[in-house]
Amino acid sequence: MLMGNLKFCCYSMAVVMAMGMVLFGAAVGQFAQGGDGGRRAEMVPAMFVFGDSLIDNGNNNNLPSFAKANYFPYGIDFNGGPTGRFSNGYTMVDEIAELLGLPLVPAFSEASGAQSLHGVNYASAAAGILDVTGRNFVGRIPFNQQIRNFENTLDQVSNNLGAANVEQSIEQCIFFVGMGSNDYLNNYLMPNYPTRNQYNGQQYADLLVNQYSQQLTRLYNLGGRRFVIAGLGLMGCIPSILAQSATGSCSEEVNQLVRPFNVNVKAMINQLNTNLPGARFTYIDIESMFQDLLVNSRFYGLSVVNRGCCGIGRNRGQITCLPFQTPCPNRDQYIFWDAFHPTEAVNILMARRAFNGDQSVIYPFNLQQLATL
Repeated sequence: MLMGNLKFCCYSMAVVMAMGMVLFGAAVGQFAQGGDGGRRAEMVPAMFVFGDSLIDNGNNNNLPSFAKANYFPYGIDFNGGPTGRFSNGYTMVDEIAELLGLPLVPAFSEASGAQSLHGVNYASAAAGILDVTGRNFVGRIPFNQQIRNFENTLDQVSNNLGAANVEQSIEQCIFFVGMGSNDYLNNYLMPNYPTRNQYNGQQYADLLVNQYSQQLTRLYNLGGRRFVIAGLGLMGCIPSILAQSATGSCSEEVNQLVRPFNVNVKAMINQLNTNLPGARFTYIDIESMFQDLLVNSRFYGLSVVNRGCCGIGRNRGQITCLPFQTPCPNRDQYIFWDAFHPTEAVNILMARRAFNGDQSVIYPFNLQQLATL
């Protein structure tokens, strides 16, 4: 699908990444310039990111895709404006990068220069665990292809440095993976997909997590050892789903549909930690975090919990944020930026809880612990 461009990106990154891998071993304990002007110690050499629109930072920009956010008012609060992030500002992995002492991780499609030394973001809006997920949006990069893109990058670096050096460096890096939302929103719940007629909720969760486990094992076999896996949130409470209700209330049916996936992912992580030597997988309980935000919204300074800051129709969720639409002025008080995605304020809150929170939100260890193990 974009293999010409992707191969070019891999090749152009090869020289940079080769130099970066040499530096990876010495990176821990060095310092990086934080986005807030401060200097934080680099806790890990790099972070590699895989996922969907919740953490995509521009990989769909040049695709023939309807899943894009490279236009205003997306990025209205981001230094540099619209980049392809589905947010008014930071995504969750942007804040995590800064907490780890890293620069913001560049999109794979645009990675170049010294910034590539600290990792690459392969995430793609509309992408799923299943290759067929998100086809209504045409162009997207499914998880399997994201892994192949990482493998291509790794091959280029290994050719320059040698496999042993690369393996030693990669195992110190953080692998952040957030997949599964589109396998429900843009597959199972889509009327033009046959999936709902083929599987009940539990069967579908079993199918997804069986595939997910194989994919994560592939990343492990490519050298990954420190993994952060984000669960799914309360998808029945996002504006696009709220807009389908006459009362504007959360869909418990959708929340119950998604819950077996999270249960399966937790079990999968326990199995991977047990069965893969040296592997350290940890799980971010996004559902628990979102439930807390909804119940205790005032405590977090969030006054609007049931509609998007930018969008059209009921709950501002029937049509998502359009080009040059005027968003709400008090964005930091909203949980949701558009029909599907959280605001920068919520992304930052959740990243910080994942970084130093207790086992009620991330387990068996938080990101700070994972980085120092």
